[in-house]
Amino acid sequence: MPLVFREIHAAPDAKRINEEWFLLENTGAAAVSTAGLKVIVGKEGKRGSALGVIDPGFLLQPGEKILVVTGVPGKKSHGDPPTRENMRVYHLLQREPLLRGNGTIVRFALNQMDVAKVTYAQEAPTGVAGC
Repeated sequence: MPLVFREIHAAPDAKRINEEWFLLENTGAAAVSTAGLKVIVGKEGKRGSALGVIDPGFLLQPGEKILVVTGVPGKKSHGDPPTRENMRVYHLLQREPLLRGNGTIVRFALNQMDVAKVTYAQEAPTGVAGC
């Protein structure tokens, strides 16, 4: 899979979902479009719940990274979204956090095929299990 989750940051509380974010990188040799990918969240051994579709999505060039934020950018109650120099931010416009504790699996899928998948590990420095 050319799309790789590099970091996960959980929100400090369930209401500040703009502070929940994922760092996604295109490790492939070609540009990747996320338009139409389903956002699916679950636990190991479970099917997961489709929470929405990435629309209009974004295009990531080879080697490019993007911050994917769970919340809505204009909602002050969702907290302040992160920023990083020379990095775009894409908001999923969700109403609640995606991360539901340690072991939460987040998938971006197209027609039931995973395009990017990550397991959240609270104890890991990057939040990504296995890193």
